[in-house]
Amino acid sequence: MNYQWYPGHMTKAKRMMQEDIKLIDLVIELVDARIPLSSRNPDIDTLGQGKARLVLLNKSDLADERANRAWTEFFQKKGFHVLQVNSRSGEGIKLIDKTVQEACREKIERDRRRGIKNRPVRAMVVGIPNVGKSTFINSYAGRAAAKTGNRPGVTKGKQWIRLNKNVELLDTPGILWPKFEDQAVGMRLAMIGSINDEILNIEELSLELIRFLCDNYGGALNERYRCEEQEEPLQILTQIAKNRGCLLKGQELDYAKAAGILMDDFRSGKLGRVTLEQPEE
Repeated sequence: MNYQWYPGHMTKAKRMMQEDIKLIDLVIELVDARIPLSSRNPDIDTLGQGKARLVLLNKSDLADERANRAWTEFFQKKGFHVLQVNSRSGEGIKLIDKTVQEACREKIERDRRRGIKNRPVRAMVVGIPNVGKSTFINSYAGRAAAKTGNRPGVTKGKQWIRLNKNVELLDTPGILWPKFEDQAVGMRLAMIGSINDEILNIEELSLELIRFLCDNYGGALNERYRCEEQEEPLQILTQIAKNRGCLLKGQELDYAKAAGILMDDFRSGKLGRVTLEQPEE
């Protein structure tokens, strides 16, 4: 399967970001803690040159704790400020104000020397589709300031949100890049739901996930579906279809339904805390 998805509005979104970057002091970049590198748009480093940087490992509750620590260290070594957050539950959100002030200390000091007091830090929130930007903004703001949805591409235009006297946020649409150089990146994005399921072969994707889980998180599939993990991925998917009663007319197994159940369970954390890539890779 060739993983590719670049809706037209994303070209416009990237252009908007290039125009707006000169207005801001800090880039707050959300990545999915399950795929911190694959869920980063490589354009962001170029766009954010010379700006203070804060990386939020979002959905960190769904990712492997040991991997979360390794990724935190990885980004810190690049000179970024890093926090592990769960935008849905609000975990880690209270630490953001303090971290924003730390990240922008030089800018705040510079303002003070010029006699400018109490000018809020202007931060741009960036991230790929479905990484949880709108949920994060609403959690941080403590109100429904941005539209949310469990499908990629809900945010279509930019909006400024005044959080408090210290911080103003610029929300931007999620942007992917036009071509994935590495198809493994596309596959990981598809697994977490950042590529529209309607254009994917979910059965094929589920077999890749089964292979990965058997190699790296032995026992997760058996615990959830009571299946033999020593089998080939297709046999395991067959067991899942049987155990979950996924049947078409004539008692034929419904592999598409079984694959959908597996992907939904993975994305919602029902298979345990799983990280799909490691810094050493």
